[in-house]
Amino acid sequence: MNKKVFIITGTSKGIGKELCLYYLNKDYIVCGCARGKSSINHKNYTHFIMDINDESSVISMVRDIVKKYKSIDVLINNAGIASMNHILTTPYNTIKNIFNTNVFGSFLFIREVSKAMSIDFKNKKRILKKNQSFMDDNLPYYRIINFATIATPLRLEGEAIYAASKASIINLTQIAAKELSSFNITINAIAPTPIKTNLIKAIPKDKIDSLLNKQAIKRFGNIKDISNVCDFFIDKKSDFITGQIIYLGGVNG
Repeated sequence: MNKKVFIITGTSKGIGKELCLYYLNKDYIVCGCARGKSSINHKNYTHFIMDINDESSVISMVRDIVKKYKSIDVLINNAGIASMNHILTTPYNTIKNIFNTNVFGSFLFIREVSKAMSIDFKNKKRILKKNQSFMDDNLPYYRIINFATIATPLRLEGEAIYAASKASIINLTQIAAKELSSFNITINAIAPTPIKTNLIKAIPKDKIDSLLNKQAIKRFGNIKDISNVCDFFIDKKSDFITGQIIYLGGVNG
């Protein structure tokens, strides 16, 4: 059986890097990207240095991966940035940077990877019909996972722009689920509770404690919480699950 091919964005550190290592240890092929170099050294890992909101770079990366591996099975849109500012003191450049990465970058990967997935689906479906072995169970399936945040349903003060960018991701996920379903592509999102990464380093402790106290399970999340949900979404048996947002820690969306 051919190894599944993953694209994971934002893999130089944090959740993205940990997910890379997790799926490499499962013997999958992983292609990652970040603005800087990678510290991952593995025979099944390929790294691209790029900005995810650069359209030509995203198109080129996806084409290179398809050329090398013939198909893409899973996209995990992990790359994201945050900034905690009162709305009256939020610079316009901060808004642009957050939306460029969190929304526009995620959209570009969804669009380009979905194109590759849909072409692969049509080709393999045609081959199955030609060989008279067409059955739903034999059809290829594809998975896209986006990253939202609990800051959106909690309406956290100081995170208006970050939460708004992730609200866009939630809506994009739910609509794309309808548009991509005919190609056996499911698209879902994870909305993590705070995880100890560089993304939350600048947030004051009292703010983090207040956030954790709003959860049903009052603790930080960890990479196992994330990978568990990813595995659930990716599983072949999850073919009827799409357009869903899982809020970790017992936060209601």
